[in-house]
Amino acid sequence: MNPVDLLASAGDWLAAPLGYEFVQRALLVAVVASIVCALLSCWLIMIGWSLLGDAVSHAVLPGVVLSYVVGVPFAIGALVFGVGAVALIGTVRDTSRLKEDAAIGVVFTTLFAIGIVLISVTPSQIDLGHILFGNMLGITDADLWQVVVLGALTTVVLVLKRRDLTLFAFDPVHAHAVGISPRRLSALLLGSLALTVVVALQAVGVVLVVALVITPGATAYLLVDRMSRMLVVAPLVAVGCAVVGIYASYYLDTASAATIVVAQGVVFAVAYVVHLARRPRVVPSSGPTAEREPAELVAG
Repeated sequence: MNPVDLLASAGDWLAAPLGYEFVQRALLVAVVASIVCALLSCWLIMIGWSLLGDAVSHAVLPGVVLSYVVGVPFAIGALVFGVGAVALIGTVRDTSRLKEDAAIGVVFTTLFAIGIVLISVTPSQIDLGHILFGNMLGITDADLWQVVVLGALTTVVLVLKRRDLTLFAFDPVHAHAVGISPRRLSALLLGSLALTVVVALQAVGVVLVVALVITPGATAYLLVDRMSRMLVVAPLVAVGCAVVGIYASYYLDTASAATIVVAQGVVFAVAYVVHLARRPRVVPSSGPTAEREPAELVAG
């Protein structure tokens, strides 16, 4: 096959899935959700809130089910329960002897179980598979606009506050000293987490959303040593995996959301191997650490 025919064949291969409107919608939703989740994942990884992302993604299930039952947009119920779960975890942690990981485990498993119970008593109205694992190929115009609007809002907030959030992640004491409220930034980050989960929920469902809010940031953390680079590498990795996942699911006839997550897992594995290969044998390497001056971290 000559180069011209090869290019034409490749073009047909790339264009074929885009001839279907449902694939176009799935691709757009996957890209938007991936960008938002990847940005947020950088701060979740650095602060050590990965488990909290897992908790919120599962805790929104009752809100989603109740929204479907009542007939309101599921984003409303998911957001209410997401914020409520974060508040409940903080309350249990601050008013008892339990540490944060225990409070997270109790709250998110209980709320997730409540969601399963609600689904079981309304089987004719709720599709368990779509809620748990997403329904990317069945996204409506309303769903699409919801994802785009919420995704754009969350992205703008995170980008505008990136310097303050970075300083908060590395040195909350210094942040407080320069007039930045760690409590407000914590609330902002948790609110963004709840919104991000709502955005990603439409794309990949409750069970798989945790991968989108952890894996891209973890991958970037292994590859780069500055926060500013993490905020670029993580979205690029996430978007690339979203595109590859959509195309792979089309040609392999697999579940789109799960294929995207698998693609992210493969890229993480490659990043891990690269990280091990270039790691000094004597002095352990690290990602973006708090050893630098806070001003450099914010600027960098």
